[in-house]
Amino acid sequence: MAGMTVAPHRWVARLAAAAGLLVTVVALLLAPATPASAHAVLQSSSPAAASIVPSGPSEVVLTFSESVRKVPGKIRVIAPDGSRADRGEPSFSGGVVTIPVDPAGARGTYLVSFRVISADSHPVSGAYTYSVGAPSTPPVDSGTDSRANPVVGTAVKVARFLGYAGLVLLVGPALVLAALWPRRLSRRGPTRLAWTGLGLVAVATLADLWLQVPYTAGGGLFDVTGEGFGSVFGSAFGAAHLVRLGLLAASVFLLRPLLARPVGRADAIILAVLGGAALLTWPLAGHPAASPAPAVSVVVDAVHLGSMAVWLGGLLMLAVFLLRQADERELGAILPIWSRWAALAVSALLLAGTVQALIEVATPQALFDTTYGRLLLAKIGLFALVIAVAAYSRKLVRSRVAAQRPAPVRRAVLVELAVTVVVLAVSATLVQTTPARTAAAGPSAGAEAGLFSTRLSSPLLTVEVEVSPGERGNNSVHLYAYDKANQPLLVAEWKATVALPSAGIEPIEVPLLRLTDSHAYGDISLPTAGEWQLKITARTTDIDQATVTATVPIR
Repeated sequence: MAGMTVAPHRWVARLAAAAGLLVTVVALLLAPATPASAHAVLQSSSPAAASIVPSGPSEVVLTFSESVRKVPGKIRVIAPDGSRADRGEPSFSGGVVTIPVDPAGARGTYLVSFRVISADSHPVSGAYTYSVGAPSTPPVDSGTDSRANPVVGTAVKVARFLGYAGLVLLVGPALVLAALWPRRLSRRGPTRLAWTGLGLVAVATLADLWLQVPYTAGGGLFDVTGEGFGSVFGSAFGAAHLVRLGLLAASVFLLRPLLARPVGRADAIILAVLGGAALLTWPLAGHPAASPAPAVSVVVDAVHLGSMAVWLGGLLMLAVFLLRQADERELGAILPIWSRWAALAVSALLLAGTVQALIEVATPQALFDTTYGRLLLAKIGLFALVIAVAAYSRKLVRSRVAAQRPAPVRRAVLVELAVTVVVLAVSATLVQTTPARTAAAGPSAGAEAGLFSTRLSSPLLTVEVEVSPGERGNNSVHLYAYDKANQPLLVAEWKATVALPSAGIEPIEVPLLRLTDSHAYGDISLPTAGEWQLKITARTTDIDQATVTATVPIR
């Protein structure tokens, strides 16, 4: 009778898993195809930036380095009187965006502001002016700020971290319970850990989908619209996340029996296939899918992520359960097997990480000249520390001391876990950072090459400063003002100067253009390297103003 009740259950579980795979295939087939690219940059425009044309054009054409997608309502042409000069929706054809405008508009200076989405799901924004007949005072874009709230940017990184942490909590218990767990020990603790991990991955995935709307369209955590969700769901990013949710749901049917008792080989294989398919959704929604070699990058990133989950998840199971509850005989059988698994996972991590670095960094110099490269170096340093501790643990296992005295191994495992938590945090930041291969290509509108960024606070307001590329020659300066609640703040007048006292260079005024009520932009040529002093004054009312100063390193 027991066999008759189990068999239908397994049949339903396998059917549900197969349905999950079918959902994956269909979603991948329906996902929009995107060419290899990342962080598209504005290459040219018509009319050109800062140009003067004799008569009003009937359209403004923006040409990007790669294919881009629309952010609803975030491409605008502002007439000299502050009204909208664009007419109708812009059209997209690969990397070319055509904006219809009123050719009978007034003489003067027009402001073109844009925000689009590059192939790796990251937003690209910028602005420039052109004049009809003769220049005039540049208009101010009265629309909503095209930049995501800093809280949103932080929340995106937190969601990424929670997704990685959930993957570790899910994979570790599932793997150990399936292959290494002693029959006499209770499965309750690891089972709870696994369900917590699955819940974290699901919540992080839903959070990713929600946050992608304000992240790409600009605004705060709750600045979301149906049109914004439609745009996200219709992208490769949205398709990958929906597939992940479907695979998680299908996996529940096979996880439940696996966590309760050992399962057959067929169920384990189906669950492994589901897990491998789910792992692919992370790189498909990020930088790897838009790399110069997308097929290689996606597979390598999935291997990297899976190896990380196996290694850290196994370490967690050792530290929390096995090294505390298993007896000497059980540890004598478990630890050598785990040591071989860990060595294999670490080898895969190193190989995948090396290939990843070669693709994403491109040149050795980019390791030191870009934010992505420096974060990668920090990750490598932390990983080297973890490897050293892991080698010590492996030495204890080989000498058979670990089974008799598990305390030293447990301490080493805890150190590994503590350091790798930091590695996960760095990884969560890396996936939101411009790849070094793109940043090193040189500055351009919307790019983050050599970006210097800092937040300066005063009793009146907070100013976020971005200077790019942070090198001798032309640099762009973006200033964003926020109130104490971290909301965009209206600034009536901006003033800024730069000076290099060490070289005897007196303050030079930075010409600023107000793009929105809280955002100003300027270009300045810095002739020499050094620690430049950037002094910013923001006037919010007739009597209220604040001055803040930043030290900007110029290479």
